[in-house]
Amino acid sequence: MRSIQRLATLGAAAAAVVVLGACSAPSQEPSTATDVPPVPTVAAAGPRTPEVPGSTTEAAVFGPGCGGLPTGDDPGSLASMSQAPVAAAAGTNPQLRTFAALVGRANLTEALNAAPGLTVFAPTDNAFATLPAEQRAALEADPARLATVLQYHVSGTRASAEELRTAGTSTELAGGQVRIGGTGATMTVADAAGTTATVVCGNIPTGNATLFLIDTVLTPQA
Repeated sequence: MRSIQRLATLGAAAAAVVVLGACSAPSQEPSTATDVPPVPTVAAAGPRTPEVPGSTTEAAVFGPGCGGLPTGDDPGSLASMSQAPVAAAAGTNPQLRTFAALVGRANLTEALNAAPGLTVFAPTDNAFATLPAEQRAALEADPARLATVLQYHVSGTRASAEELRTAGTSTELAGGQVRIGGTGATMTVADAAGTTATVVCGNIPTGNATLFLIDTVLTPQA
């Protein structure tokens, strides 16, 4: 229950920001015939830069698993996921079907989608398939424990791969940290027990999170 409340708090904070912004919007005076029209500005040519701290662009995506993503505007493509909040984006990604289903089982979907900014290390279907059958069954039968494990893969601060490598660690919503390693197109994420996951596709932009697909399920400290 504590782990679910952490994400619920983040979602409430996002809603408060929207309400405050709406209340503080200045009124606009009607224009008159003597108004001088503004001089249009032309943006400099070049790559689009992130508008939110810690966010990324599609051009920054890296990793051997990125080639397996759908293309164009198809569900699960980079273009599609960039427009959706992270749990909704994961639900369309063909490599994250198990992750999305377990997020729903743990009642975390709405909280993840409503959070203002996250970094998510999402184990792929292949990662979950390597778990012993009894371990996965035990997780699915215990939503509270499942929520803790899933939130050990989520940070409440949005960050790019470069920022994560510079920091060296990431603090997770479940408590505790993961260690970040690797350079260039290689990035690793290690849990407290020393289990190391490799990012198969990283820096994926979603509506409210930077998403990293990893090849191993991480385990928080007991």
